[in-house]
Amino acid sequence: MTLSLGLIYAVGVAYLAILFGIAFVADRSSRVGRLAASPWVFSLSLGVYATSWTFYGNIGFLAEQGYLYLTIYLGVTLAFAATPWLLRPLLRLTREHQLTSLADLFAFRYRSRLTGPVVALFMLAGVLPYIALQIKAVTESAAVLTAETPPHLLALAFSVTIAAFAILFGARHIAPREKHAGLVLAIAFESLIKLIAILGIAGVALFAVFGGPAGLNEWLDANPGATEALYAPVREGGWFAMMVLAFAAAFLLPRQFHMLFTENIDPRALNRAAWAFPAFLLLLNLPMPVLYWAGEAAGLAIDPNYYAIGIAGWLDSATLALLVFIGGVSAASAMMIVTTLALAHMGTNYLTPIGRLQEDDAPGSNLYRRLLWARRTWVVLIIGLGYAFYGVLQVVEGLAELGLISFAAVAQLLPGLAGLLFWNRATRFGFLAGLGAGILGWMFTLVLPLLDTAGILPGLPDPRNWLQAGHLDPWTFALTLSLGVNALLFVAVSLLTRPNPEEREAGRACCPGDATAGTAGGLPLAGDVGEMETALAATLGPGPAHHEVQRALDELGLPRHTRSRSDLRRLRERIERNLSGLLGPVLARMIVDQHLRLDAAGRHTLGESLRRVEEQLETRALPLSGLAAELDALRRFHRQILHELPLGVASLTASGEITGWNQALGQLTGIPPDTATGQPLDSLPRPWRGLLTAFIESPDRQWYKLHLELEDGGRRLNLHKSDLLDSEGRREGRIILIEDVTDRAQLEAEIAHSDRLASIGRFAAGVAHEIGNPLTGIASLAQTLPLEDDPDEIRAIADDVLAQTRRINDIVQSLITFAHAEEPAGSRFEDLDPAELIHEAIRLTRLAGRKDLHFVTSGLDAPGLQVRGARGPLLQVFINLLTNAEQASPEGATVRVGAERRDGRVRVVVEDEGTGIEPDSLDRLFEPFFTTKPTGQGTGLGLPVAYSIVQDHGGTLTASNRPEGGARFLLTLPGGDPS
Repeated sequence: MTLSLGLIYAVGVAYLAILFGIAFVADRSSRVGRLAASPWVFSLSLGVYATSWTFYGNIGFLAEQGYLYLTIYLGVTLAFAATPWLLRPLLRLTREHQLTSLADLFAFRYRSRLTGPVVALFMLAGVLPYIALQIKAVTESAAVLTAETPPHLLALAFSVTIAAFAILFGARHIAPREKHAGLVLAIAFESLIKLIAILGIAGVALFAVFGGPAGLNEWLDANPGATEALYAPVREGGWFAMMVLAFAAAFLLPRQFHMLFTENIDPRALNRAAWAFPAFLLLLNLPMPVLYWAGEAAGLAIDPNYYAIGIAGWLDSATLALLVFIGGVSAASAMMIVTTLALAHMGTNYLTPIGRLQEDDAPGSNLYRRLLWARRTWVVLIIGLGYAFYGVLQVVEGLAELGLISFAAVAQLLPGLAGLLFWNRATRFGFLAGLGAGILGWMFTLVLPLLDTAGILPGLPDPRNWLQAGHLDPWTFALTLSLGVNALLFVAVSLLTRPNPEEREAGRACCPGDATAGTAGGLPLAGDVGEMETALAATLGPGPAHHEVQRALDELGLPRHTRSRSDLRRLRERIERNLSGLLGPVLARMIVDQHLRLDAAGRHTLGESLRRVEEQLETRALPLSGLAAELDALRRFHRQILHELPLGVASLTASGEITGWNQALGQLTGIPPDTATGQPLDSLPRPWRGLLTAFIESPDRQWYKLHLELEDGGRRLNLHKSDLLDSEGRREGRIILIEDVTDRAQLEAEIAHSDRLASIGRFAAGVAHEIGNPLTGIASLAQTLPLEDDPDEIRAIADDVLAQTRRINDIVQSLITFAHAEEPAGSRFEDLDPAELIHEAIRLTRLAGRKDLHFVTSGLDAPGLQVRGARGPLLQVFINLLTNAEQASPEGATVRVGAERRDGRVRVVVEDEGTGIEPDSLDRLFEPFFTTKPTGQGTGLGLPVAYSIVQDHGGTLTASNRPEGGARFLLTLPGGDPS
């Protein structure tokens, strides 16, 4: 069966026209466009990952590498499994700061004029082999269908067609910040076509070649080498390198980044895609062994890459062959269109003079028009370069090899991405040094051997032989060398250099735990919106300046007539972010800093500005009336409440500048409010500077009973903090509450001491009884001692006397230890063995308690079971819990005590077999003086004291009822050093 080239080309163009029609309707119809926001559609749109490599090359990769082909799917699955820690933070960052490409992302974090161009150039060079792969796959699949070698004219025609459709899809108008619902819907549709085509041909092959699953099993039994050949490469290694390459490609390939973040319409869709997209890839990958075995069984004398089309030809089905060809064209065209659009944005912003925006541009010059034509030019240029690369690499046989080279290129961004998300100490010098070394390693280990294979630079020796690494497969060698040197230089140079203020600001914006970057200090010099628009028009032109200012006003909900300097500051920040989506973050920052300057070159902080406003309102007799007077009265009322609160209150900006400091905090710290307000937090005197800085940087929202040494003595403080959020949920400041609980802590210590004395009283009678038995034994032995003449017998009696004496000493020592236990306020925390404390508590409880109870322990001998705390107070906690269990237990009952270490903390459970706790009493069980015992049988202090001590240790104490009856107390404490 053969088909004409004309028919194949016509079918391909018709299919692309259908895709464009879907996109066109979605862009014009809001009802259809809303489908693009569906999580299912978004998940399918990520199927742009599955290119002609997946459609064709996967079978060839399977023929060479066996089941290692699955690593390309498993690496993606691993990346999407890390959505909460990887993809979602990246989505937040790109949406909040309008970062529409990889170059934008890294240029925003590593603030340098070189960062964006270097990333853009490297991505262009790294993706060219992948674009060439798509052209190669389409032309070679056409060759299989037509039984002739297609001329370069077919490859050229396909490239020109794709360039035209790429312009229609994403370069008809300039709107990089807006989502292309039509593009998302079209790519989702082509993913569905790919899936139908690959599953369809696999199903036909299964039944037409083998007669069904049973026939396939019979063929495999008759050809055991077919299965063994697929397992052999897995045992030889290389899977880890493939997994890492696929992991990086899952979100760092330009097309994946574009669909995941730039075209993400609804951020919530990422939750569905986290599992739906890997499931889609699984469906695409599972049929590959069936297609490979079918091609082998049919005896196809063609490249295994094209077994899918070959099977259709073997069946002499033109319809099936065209379906497979359309699937391949769909995979190749989607990749080329989306990749070209992503690279065109990077090329326009970072590799062309469009970004210079000179002041002497003609008055009629239109920024948007220039950007639009620059995008179109880059679309044509990128596809032209891909076609040229295809022309020089036709001799390369493996499609997978070209794809993996691109995967290895984007993997060089992994160290920089890790620093971007998790290390705000990383610097632009470290990033550029590491990436530069990674690029050289990538070229040395992968590109040069490829050029050698293609005959462009023949005779080059294998780099593995140079470095005596011939035992490694090429991909493991390339990844280890390039990525290892990259990461090493990135870390080393970052540690040797210091980030500048802009990098520190970007680091706070990127790293988890700080949702927003510190904003530029000061207020705009412009007095109103019109002045800001006029200033921007000098660079952007009047039309674009008006559009950008009005867009920012609409997004913030601000009126055009506003003259509020705080509103103008917010407007300035929004304009910068919007321009970032249009021109990139570096150029956007340059334009805003040049034309929308801040007062005193940005030296006035927000705290100083607020203080200045407060001083003007307090000292000047402003003629306020009506609503303004009422608002001022309300402001004064709230301000008076804040300053008269008995709690210390401090308010700070996101960058750590103090904007509020009430009277109570002034009295506690000795720092007057006028002195503290407007100052950075790190300018406070000791110990407040260190205390508040450590608390701000801590992930904890509360610190309880912190001991602080001051000149007038030690104080016990409770600290609380809360975030101040703007209308968009971004943090713009913090509130800190400081409560002096020194007197209350002393009272609680006295109550705990009283409870201890009461316990000592209960133990005294038990001690007397316990001592009586060994004393009787000693007296009997003393009476027999004068009657003995045998030295050995005398020595044995003496040993017995000593044993009974040690028994008495142990009993008395236990009571003395408990009686002299340190108070919680002065206790020294250390690593303790909870097993020792629990056994000591059981012994003391038995002294004054009932003898009919059984104490059963479990888990106390587990290795590494250490707690961090003070011995005396914790011993009191265990005694109180055991005493409570003893009093609730019936005759002959068992009290169980278990312990385990989990997630760095130690959990201790105390269970009794009593009647349990009334539901109404559970919520009040730890209130002082609340008791369920009859009058005169309980003080109601035991459990509250235990609860207070546990809180001091940073632990928790909860009570519940066991399903089988009785009460359960669960105690958790911070774990100590397990070694």
